Amino acid sequence: MTKKNIVLLPQPIEAEAVEVLERGNAQLVMAGEPKPEIVGPLMKEARAVVLRTGIKMTRELLAYPNELMMISRTGAGVDNVDIPAATEKGIIVTSSIGVNTTSVVEHALALILALYKQLFLMDSEVRKGNFAIRYKNCPTDLRDKTIGIVGFGRIGSLIAQACHTVFAMKVLAYDALLTDAQKESCRGWVAFTDLPDLCRRSDCISIHTPLNRSTEKMFDRRFFSEMKKTAFIVNTSRGGVINEEDLIAALKEGAIAGAGLDVFENEPLKPGNGLLSLRNVILTPHTAALTEECVTRMAVAGAERVVDLFNGFIPDNVANPEVLTLERWKYLRKR
Repeated sequence: MTKKNIVLLPQPIEAEAVEVLERGNAQLVMAGEPKPEIVGPLMKEARAVVLRTGIKMTRELLAYPNELMMISRTGAGVDNVDIPAATEKGIIVTSSIGVNTTSVVEHALALILALYKQLFLMDSEVRKGNFAIRYKNCPTDLRDKTIGIVGFGRIGSLIAQACHTVFAMKVLAYDALLTDAQKESCRGWVAFTDLPDLCRRSDCISIHTPLNRSTEKMFDRRFFSEMKKTAFIVNTSRGGVINEEDLIAALKEGAIAGAGLDVFENEPLKPGNGLLSLRNVILTPHTAALTEECVTRMAVAGAERVVDLFNGFIPDNVANPEVLTLERWKYLRKR
């Protein structure tokens, strides 16, 4: 078996992605279960891992003897990889960021629409025979409302475009990483502002920021207290950017009108979580990017990056680019 071409799969991946790896002369090793005690020993022979969400590549797991070249995430995030530990070992970490854009945009828009049109409440009441609910809980138009976008990247900018062009909403945006030139390109239809101002003026806030030290629990009691009482908040990014206890309190107290959540601080939600008993929140189980088409696209992209590396190319979407300065990667070339 050619050692350099061994790829470890802690979990099964789509047949299309397997085909990409096999065409690239990779030999696959399947873990029986995505458990550290099973995956760890298998890393000894592997040069790459195609990683889903079922296991975390922790410092402890990476301490198992290995000669890994790459950890290739099929998802857009890399929060289940200890990036510093991987970097210390010279391992390239990549993600499928961007591949899931359309699917997440669609899901976020669905949550926004469901909140404004009270779809879940209406459905529930009609099933109970309460057709008169149509007179008591009127849905709300999106037209002329203000959507606040936190994180104006691939996903956030597309949601803003849809809300502006399709629903005639006003757009506020906050993104500390955007350049002046990028902001200027949106002049006329996006008003960029600071986070406190966006919080106060938005009728609906859609979160599209990654989870890191600076964003962890950035949406807290103080933030919710500054929002309009009629406002909604939607999160399809990472659950950890919201202080969940503070959000539950805000929803119970009527500090905000409602929330649409696809991600949570701890997943899966445990029985007794305060969100489960609230009628003004819509919950989905981290499925924004789990459409049949998107899952396949992400797995294929993860496999293609492994094959690129084996063929001597710098892979796309490297999450720890500093590792590429190491001597072991000097031979890699751009496509």
